[in-house]
Amino acid sequence: MDPLFLARLQFAATTIFHFFFVPLSIGLVLHIAIMETMYVVKGNEKYKKMAKFWGKLFLINFAVGVVTGIIQEFQFGMNWSDYSRFVGDVFGAPLAIEALFAFFMESTFIGLWIFGWDRLSKRVHLLSIWLVALGTTMSAFWILAANSFMQRPVGFEINNGRAEMNDFFALITNGQLLVEFPHTVLGAFATGAFLIAGISAFKLLRRKDVEFFKSSFKVSIIVALVSSIGVALFGHQQAQYLVETQPMKMAATEGLWGESGDPAPWTVYAHIDPETGQNTFEIKIPYLLSFLSYSQFSGEVKGMNELQAEYEQTYGPGDYIPPVRTTFWSFRIMVAAGSLMILLAMYGAYLTWRKKLEVPHKWFYTAMLWAISLPFIANTAGWIMTEIGRQPWTVFGLMKTEDSISPSVTGGQVLFSLISFCTIYSILGIVMVYLFVKVIKKGPNAVGKSDDTKTDPFAKEGYHVS
Repeated sequence: MDPLFLARLQFAATTIFHFFFVPLSIGLVLHIAIMETMYVVKGNEKYKKMAKFWGKLFLINFAVGVVTGIIQEFQFGMNWSDYSRFVGDVFGAPLAIEALFAFFMESTFIGLWIFGWDRLSKRVHLLSIWLVALGTTMSAFWILAANSFMQRPVGFEINNGRAEMNDFFALITNGQLLVEFPHTVLGAFATGAFLIAGISAFKLLRRKDVEFFKSSFKVSIIVALVSSIGVALFGHQQAQYLVETQPMKMAATEGLWGESGDPAPWTVYAHIDPETGQNTFEIKIPYLLSFLSYSQFSGEVKGMNELQAEYEQTYGPGDYIPPVRTTFWSFRIMVAAGSLMILLAMYGAYLTWRKKLEVPHKWFYTAMLWAISLPFIANTAGWIMTEIGRQPWTVFGLMKTEDSISPSVTGGQVLFSLISFCTIYSILGIVMVYLFVKVIKKGPNAVGKSDDTKTDPFAKEGYHVS
């Protein structure tokens, strides 16, 4: 019944669940915008049909994501009031911009896109969905601007025990943000791509609506390939940035305990014993960590014990080593999932280029169906590594997690809200999966068949393409 442990568990549960929907919305709306662009440019009704079908999944996901985001915000006032007081003057501007500009922009133009098929010109309607895509991406930018401040505080001054922003430009040009934003957004594009590619592969395996899902697969697999490679490249840049700004996180990610290594080997596998502060078994590749850190086969990477001594001199007595096992393995899970995504996307792009999608590739189509989970696994593992690896800090170098919790909250109160939130999230998850399966089973030809135009905005006569 420790309030701090339960509050951290609640924050992890609500954030992870909410982050299932955010990248999927960003990725799906990009594909819808691309498909409608192809419809406007080529005049082929097939692409219009594709935009509407995948648009239904996007709208379901977007609605659930909004609800989970609202619930997530409740906990800041309930469980983390001291943290909110400390960073409120810094976070106020980016979060207000995210709500008033990005989110309102998404909501407005989603409405125009839903109801504007027969009321707006093709180009204006197309502009609406691209503005939705821009809004979702900008929403991510402002949220990540706040998160980047937690990783590397910039553009502030301490006044009366609170961080107050004194340089907005420094906040939005934070070096952490410049590597974190493209890495996260490209991961979101990959999430949408693998969902569409996986569903399309399943339908191709079943030989249902072959031409429709073959075209959907072609669009999504190209996005999957480009975005997956982009995620890896910007992830590499982010790792190099960590060496400079959060060396303790980097050391924990690699399971480095001892003295500095130059050149430093990369640890493939380690049996970590945090009690003794050492690895009882390791498999290492010489020179590789130095190359990953500095793009050359030499370079010092400090170990956790050395950094612990440095941090004690800088910040005072305390334990500054994060949970090493969690940080170490979450990073490797993320890398493994990302590597599989690249390999599958490359093979799918090869089949598309060779025009071999018509041939039943049972193993590959089955693999692509299961691969829908890979971006979600990579996103979750990456977030866990990023946040756990920063411990014991909430705001690095400024505020510890143990000092961030609401002073009056009790373990029973947090446990009640944790159970309540998890129950609500479980219901939302079940409803979303049910609606997704229902739409997918009906297929693209079911879009617009309802005669009730008042309840189904897709049901107007001009929407159905036989």
